[in-house]
Amino acid sequence: MYADRINALPPYLFAEIDRKKREAERKGINVIDMGIGDPDLPTPPHIVEALCHAAGDPANHRYPTYEGMLAFREAVAGWYRRRKHVNLDPDSEVLTLIGSKEGIAHSAFAFLNPGDTALVPNPAYPVYNNAVIMAGSVPFYMPLLEEEGFKPDLDRIDVDVAKRAKLMFLNYPNNPTAATADTEFFREVVDFAHEHQIIVLHDNPYSELTFDGYEAPSFLGVRGAKEVGIEFNSLSKTYNMTGWRIGFAVGNSELLNGLRVVKTNIDSGTFQAVQVAGIAALTGPQECIRENVAVYRARRDVLFEGLQSAGIELRKPEATFYLWARIPPGFSSSMAFSIFLLERAGVVVAPGTGFGEYGEGYVRFSLCMDVELIEEACERIRRIL
Repeated sequence: MYADRINALPPYLFAEIDRKKREAERKGINVIDMGIGDPDLPTPPHIVEALCHAAGDPANHRYPTYEGMLAFREAVAGWYRRRKHVNLDPDSEVLTLIGSKEGIAHSAFAFLNPGDTALVPNPAYPVYNNAVIMAGSVPFYMPLLEEEGFKPDLDRIDVDVAKRAKLMFLNYPNNPTAATADTEFFREVVDFAHEHQIIVLHDNPYSELTFDGYEAPSFLGVRGAKEVGIEFNSLSKTYNMTGWRIGFAVGNSELLNGLRVVKTNIDSGTFQAVQVAGIAALTGPQECIRENVAVYRARRDVLFEGLQSAGIELRKPEATFYLWARIPPGFSSSMAFSIFLLERAGVVVAPGTGFGEYGEGYVRFSLCMDVELIEEACERIRRIL
């Protein structure tokens, strides 16, 4: 019945967790879901007000432009200049997206032919791998190992693979591992891309959720990066706008044009009222970012200390709202430990294998809940361990 591209997708390994979660809830168990990466904090009021005002303007009720309002793209360029010290031409180096996820997925269709090779980190946000598969291309997995800081070792990529590769996906600060990268790593990536003529697609939605003095650089801040790649970003995590579906791709104008061609044949752009709200987010008061970071830092510290006291091995992250933890000895797999936590403690976590084979041995905890719930989850875990 289904096309081969659908049948080729890996199984949804979270389905069993979802089924058991519903089963536990039917039994009356108060489930604490730490598997979801969806901010529970509200969108700042000035952004909501901008949307409400714009939604009442009939000029915003018609089809938007495919590349997005110039005013929104100018706001993106200004934000990048102020926060990332990267200069962008809003007319040719910024493209509006219906959330960065769709842009990432569509990029595979823009740059990959059937049979082409793409370098995909593992473990990783599943969209990278699945987009490559749906484009009829071949993912080559770059292991993200703890001993290497959860960054790919580019020197270990076989020369023949590098020559065949058309593009590379990267994501720092990283989901699911919460690992970070510095400009030196990005320099290595740019040199590698130039040497092998590889397109780099860097996903950077957690760039503003950083702690303890760490500041996440833009991939485009490295000399020569704009010649080989583009960066995806989103208002979802920075401004608590996951449901609004607005993001952007920035960087190499020729690559952005390829992505734009795909989008013009598939979607009709982002609702203009949401773009107006996006302008309010990018150009308005930025205290909301600092407030978000303070909330997530407090939650991170509570969860880190709670899991450590339960005997779980993990590192304190410098970015994102995730904690990536080793499963305790005695459990056969990350899925087995996840099911154990759900059935015995009513705590949902994301099994590492849901992000790829190299995620085995780990689980991901999310910080998208009140401190009180985090404390309760930690107490439940301590009791059963």
